[in-house]
Amino acid sequence: MIRLIFTLSAASGLAVLVACTAPSMPEPEEGALFFVDNCQSCHGPTGKGDGPLAADLAVKPRDLTQLARENGGVFPTARALSYIYGDPGNSHLSRVMPEFGGAMADDLVPLEVDGIDTPTPRALAALLAYMEAIQR
Repeated sequence: MIRLIFTLSAASGLAVLVACTAPSMPEPEEGALFFVDNCQSCHGPTGKGDGPLAADLAVKPRDLTQLARENGGVFPTARALSYIYGDPGNSHLSRVMPEFGGAMADDLVPLEVDGIDTPTPRALAALLAYMEAIQR
């Protein structure tokens, strides 16, 4: 009986400890998987805007490898996150790219955006890490 109580106490303590630990931040490899599933068809396998569906779109997909270069050498995390998540300032009719935010708001990580830890869907934090890794 004492062994059972000790085991239950240890398991409860471990559960509390796990709940208090900070979530691990996603790596670019996790974002690469999201990219392949959700972005590659328009932006291409290397993010240069040359995916198989690009030719059929009225607006050519951006070359995602040039975002930092176009922003003075700094990856535009806040702007990219806002656009991908679904910027509420833009009507859904004014953009070609789908909004991803609503479906992934349950799994959040603290992403630093302009010096502020911002609760961000893990999948988008991973995608941003990947996009930053492919900058040229």
